[in-house]
Amino acid sequence: MIATDTLETPRDVAPAGAEAAKLPRGLAGTPDDKEMLRSAVELTRDIATARPEIYWPDMLGSAALGYAALAGAILIGNPPVAALSGVVAALALYRALLFIHELTHIHKNALPGFRFAWNLLVGIPMLTPSLMYEGVHTLHHARTRYGTVEDPEYLPLALMKPWSLPLFALVALLLPIGLLIRSAILVPLGAVIPPLRRLVWERASALSINPEFRRRPPEGEFARQVFWQELGASAWALFVLWWSATHSWRPLLIGIAVISLTALLNQIRTLVAHLWENEGEAMTVTGQYLDSVNVPPPAWLAPLWAPVGLRYHALHHLLPSMPYHSLAEAHRRIVAHLGTGSTYEKGNYNGLLPLVGRLARSTMMPR
Repeated sequence: MIATDTLETPRDVAPAGAEAAKLPRGLAGTPDDKEMLRSAVELTRDIATARPEIYWPDMLGSAALGYAALAGAILIGNPPVAALSGVVAALALYRALLFIHELTHIHKNALPGFRFAWNLLVGIPMLTPSLMYEGVHTLHHARTRYGTVEDPEYLPLALMKPWSLPLFALVALLLPIGLLIRSAILVPLGAVIPPLRRLVWERASALSINPEFRRRPPEGEFARQVFWQELGASAWALFVLWWSATHSWRPLLIGIAVISLTALLNQIRTLVAHLWENEGEAMTVTGQYLDSVNVPPPAWLAPLWAPVGLRYHALHHLLPSMPYHSLAEAHRRIVAHLGTGSTYEKGNYNGLLPLVGRLARSTMMPR
């Protein structure tokens, strides 16, 4: 197990010889550590298969707990108990929602029925069907796109103004309202107004943070999935608004509050998923790894704010298809093989607060 004593990354690592002339400065100029890349693959071949006996109970149990706690938040008359139930709902639904990340990486035939069940039970009720991540997140892992203007999930936050960090986090509180407007109003209108449909697809159909990202039209089988998922989300959103208008707005407002907390948790996790130091250059795989973050044990709160394996986000960038339930074992094997002082060790950090502090200090540096 690695216990890192510093939050510094190897800014002064420089490639030698002819390779140096080909690589940009900073982390983008870090040459690939071929031993680390080879070890990550070779040591984990036997644990690279998604196990349905783990995926299904985890997803179903998280969703069931989340909805039961949400019902408690709505129905319980005692305000402190209702608030506690709302927090439990936010954490459980957060875990259930983050299986969308797994859906983008596992082979389409690996878990029969899982995508459909997840969309039916989690994605559509939370107005975040898998179409909003599939075909988007994989661009973030593309060798020539990561950290560039073509990466939908990257902003150089560490190089931006200090006020950008709290704004980045707090804007997530508005996400459920935005999703409700999208599914109940914009998508139905787009069905009869083609220019609006194109605009909504390009600008409001992806879980991205890069405002310059424009999504390409869906094609083939994915286009058919998009149609049914959009139809389901719009029908659900319209039903919720109709029921609220004819019965009571209270359940919807409580649901919005719970989902807002879930969105805030995810945005805070996103804030520390990377170091956000790249200035737009294409990066080596090792550079991508060092710009990403692992928070391994003993950071005991990490499973709450980075569930479904996302505490090993840097490792995930080395092994994108590794199922979440195998990442802890993969981490243990790589650490044992490479030992202390390795490049792999430099991607491991102690916890959420040190990472937030590091990022905040970086935004305050003169440029």
